[in-house]
Amino acid sequence: MKTLLIQLKNLVLVVFVMNATLLSAQKAEAPDHNYQLGAKINEMTITEGGTVVVATNDGLVGIKPGEDNLLFNFTDYGRVKPEELFFVPQAPYVIIGQTGFANLSTKKAVIDYMSGKKLFSTEDNGWKQVYTCDVMMPQNKLVVSGQRRANEKYASAVAVYDLNTGAEDYRFNLVDPTKVTMKTFMVTGRPLLLKDKLLIPTSQGILAKTKSGETLWQNKVKNVNWMTNNESETDIYAFAATTNGKNTRIYKINANGSEAWGDERKVKGSVANFQILPQGLAVVSNVVGGSGTFAAASESKITMFSASTGADLWEKAPKTKGYVQHFYIMEDGILFGIASGGINKISYDGKTLFKKPLKTGENILTMAQTPQGLIYITSEDANIVNLETGEQVWKKPLKYKRADAVSSDYDAKNDRYLISADDELFSIDANTGEASVLAESDFEGKEAPTSVEVRAGGILLTSDQNMMLLDWQGETSWHEYHRAPGKSAFGAILAGVTAVATAATAMAAYDAANQNRNRLGNYTDRGQRYADLGDGMAAASGASVAEMLKRFKATSATQNAQFILTKLDEGVGLVKVNKDTGVVEKEIILKDKKPEYQVDEFGGYLYYKANDKTIYTYNLNN
Repeated sequence: MKTLLIQLKNLVLVVFVMNATLLSAQKAEAPDHNYQLGAKINEMTITEGGTVVVATNDGLVGIKPGEDNLLFNFTDYGRVKPEELFFVPQAPYVIIGQTGFANLSTKKAVIDYMSGKKLFSTEDNGWKQVYTCDVMMPQNKLVVSGQRRANEKYASAVAVYDLNTGAEDYRFNLVDPTKVTMKTFMVTGRPLLLKDKLLIPTSQGILAKTKSGETLWQNKVKNVNWMTNNESETDIYAFAATTNGKNTRIYKINANGSEAWGDERKVKGSVANFQILPQGLAVVSNVVGGSGTFAAASESKITMFSASTGADLWEKAPKTKGYVQHFYIMEDGILFGIASGGINKISYDGKTLFKKPLKTGENILTMAQTPQGLIYITSEDANIVNLETGEQVWKKPLKYKRADAVSSDYDAKNDRYLISADDELFSIDANTGEASVLAESDFEGKEAPTSVEVRAGGILLTSDQNMMLLDWQGETSWHEYHRAPGKSAFGAILAGVTAVATAATAMAAYDAANQNRNRLGNYTDRGQRYADLGDGMAAASGASVAEMLKRFKATSATQNAQFILTKLDEGVGLVKVNKDTGVVEKEIILKDKKPEYQVDEFGGYLYYKANDKTIYTYNLNN
């Protein structure tokens, strides 16, 4: 079972296969749309909303599936490098950032890639330099800090913009530009937008401003990287990494700006997870180990603080011996899984709830609720365990050699779990836990299945070049193999690269959209999990957000078909293969020995770089 994060990252599936026997499929050589971009194409990104954003030597171009004309063509900054792009997670925006010589000139622009509108730019909005530029969801606002232009005496300022329209809501100066001061108010992290105020972390402390720019309060909590709050907004928590990055200071701020704790609390490493609970504050921090025989190992620390006093509530923190990969809040305590193997559960008062830590294989791919208990699947083993005691439900875990590809699904018809590991498909009775090898997949081309999917008529195993449908007894109903071309004809992925945010920034950016990320979910089908992801955006308003949500709620184009790039008689092309019959329903001939392309699996479109300045699109849904 793939996780949500893997679902988002795998919107694009590129495969190469050969097939010379498909004569009855619908053939198409002429593209549905032909886009002349007017400049050399460098990178292409299929966004979460389905719009394709193409970086060229002239700028940034937007292509919306099914539309005749380009959605936008942003050329204000000339060529945009991949590292200068940041696609805001679960929001319809791409931020372009360019820094000039010695960081003296900074350009920023925000484009709504669903509507094609440029909502903000330094040039249009009177900024000489922009230091921070943060999208706030679900408020759908943009908070910008930086230096204004000469006509405003180069004032250090902060502004809030409405991302539905691009209009400025309000703006204020951090200091009076007409007065001389030795203090420099640099914004040091991500602001926190609350219902009636905006909190700005600066080098001199946190400032609280009203929407009219009036200062409500200012404290001396300096150099904060990010902040979060409780639901009622009465308690603010601020996080500041130490200069050497080895520790993080945590502050609790009252609604009036005063510090609630006598002293800040310090945790080792960088904070990777923070949860406000009725029982206290759960913190996961990652510590990078050193080198050498006696150096400390890399691992996560789990701490529980009192929200009222900041005191450490646990006499002894649980041992992790590795990085926390899964972290879930339960009624009776905290359940966590370690990337290097192992699952444990600890109560809110620091007592171990499992009789002993559960040993597992490395790389825990899945932890989910089932009627029988907690199912876990790793790269080496799988089992269901009792969530109260940690004892195995299955008499013994299902073990397999460390697999390069592990996938799973639930067969409701026969009340069993199906786990595919390399070339074996295991069947586990949901009630008894009895496991057996249902089938051995004899995939050609030295491949093993990378996905297992329960269909109405059987069990589908797929890989890059192979598709195989099994009946309920594990016998092969049909098997389609499309041999890959040689290396000389191997195509290229026209890939986009986005900027990588720091851990603290990324955590804050995802916070609004992932309010339930620490909740253990049920073992459900892929489509439901993807729809649940869209629920995280439902609190935001705006036409572009609503349009983006439709894609999350829509049926995937790959629900009943798999798209495979192959070498056909006429040349390289894409085939659409029915998942229930194995029949090729459509062929698209590209006639290119080394094509550059991307396939939007979810929306059902092929984007093909016909030449350096041209993109063809093909609708694969018909």
